[in-house]
Amino acid sequence: MYFEIFKMAFEALISSKIRSFLSILGIIIGVSTVIVVVGIGSGAKKQIEDQYKNLSATQIMVMQMMGRGAITTSKLEAGDADVIRQKVEHVSDSTAFVSGNTSVSYGKESSSFSLFGITDNFFDITNLDLATGRVLTPEDEDTRAKVAIVGSGLVDTLFGEDMDSEKVIGQTLALSGKKIEIIGVLKQNGGSAMGRMSYDDALYMPYSTAQKTILGGNSQMMIVVLMENVDYVKTGMEEITSALRIEHKLKISQEDDFRMFDPGSMVGAAQESANTMSLLLISIATIVLIVSGVGIMNVMFVTVAERTKEIGIAKAIGAKQENILSQFLFESIILSIGGGLIGVLVGQIIIPILNRFEGWYVVPSFMGVILSFTFSAFVGLFFGFYPAFKASRLDPVDALRSE
Repeated sequence: MYFEIFKMAFEALISSKIRSFLSILGIIIGVSTVIVVVGIGSGAKKQIEDQYKNLSATQIMVMQMMGRGAITTSKLEAGDADVIRQKVEHVSDSTAFVSGNTSVSYGKESSSFSLFGITDNFFDITNLDLATGRVLTPEDEDTRAKVAIVGSGLVDTLFGEDMDSEKVIGQTLALSGKKIEIIGVLKQNGGSAMGRMSYDDALYMPYSTAQKTILGGNSQMMIVVLMENVDYVKTGMEEITSALRIEHKLKISQEDDFRMFDPGSMVGAAQESANTMSLLLISIATIVLIVSGVGIMNVMFVTVAERTKEIGIAKAIGAKQENILSQFLFESIILSIGGGLIGVLVGQIIIPILNRFEGWYVVPSFMGVILSFTFSAFVGLFFGFYPAFKASRLDPVDALRSE
């Protein structure tokens, strides 16, 4: 019985192709829009994860106070990392390093890169992994060895993107007139906790070598503190402030000669912005779907008005109210589901096209497909019910008298 009713509903829609297409056009646009905007949101979240994948939620960065003369007057030094580890509770580990910019040359290629002077536990704290080669050792620090580990971006710039990282090991770079041997290459990482600095476009040397031999006074001291748990970050920052002020012998009237920030908050803020953007775009697409549902309702009302006599004849020969209700409800659901399927297809076609343009990063999302298709089916059911109910309630005698 229901199959025959479904067949009649389908044939009725086919008999008016243009009207049916215009009815589902809004559904197609709405569904494809939901899929694309969910993909944009997923892409934004993925970019954030890739950019900040080396940041830990338990990290605290301690830096020299910036400003005119502030760096030269700051008392922040490498030994403060030990002070923090000894005097602040719930500290898992800490490391001090210096950073600056330097010109690096290889053959005829030359460019400016970030230089980090680090100790042997730096890579453990910052979650950086080697692609090939070896890590720095305490012996490298003690002997001020002229060796370096380089990022993947530096390799691409100086050696070419097609260069095998293993072939880079043993090559010699020129820094400030000094010959530096490459002993390792990092895996591709992304953003660092230092904002504009990138772990990929940098090289890493023993602390003593970078500080005494390359950077000199043109460097900035930083300390990375790793807390045992994210719950200790806030109290940890307060205790670090107190410990360093005592260590630096700062008076109550004096301002801190260092500044701190929580890198994990950068990730949270970026993710919150991405979620807000996704919610806004999905809301707009949902409005499109609702408007298209209203359009389906209007079309169904017109259809009922045009087919009043048909309804009267059907009732006169024995059709029940539920049969009439089912037929018109099927028509509405066919329109919404058909539009939803086409919208899903259009959305999947649009995503790779958008990814061809610079600045676009859209990730296909199964959740977006389910969300949009389910909502489109609900729209057809919700907005098609009342016209179908009205059709089923028509009096057969009045329907047959209509012209």
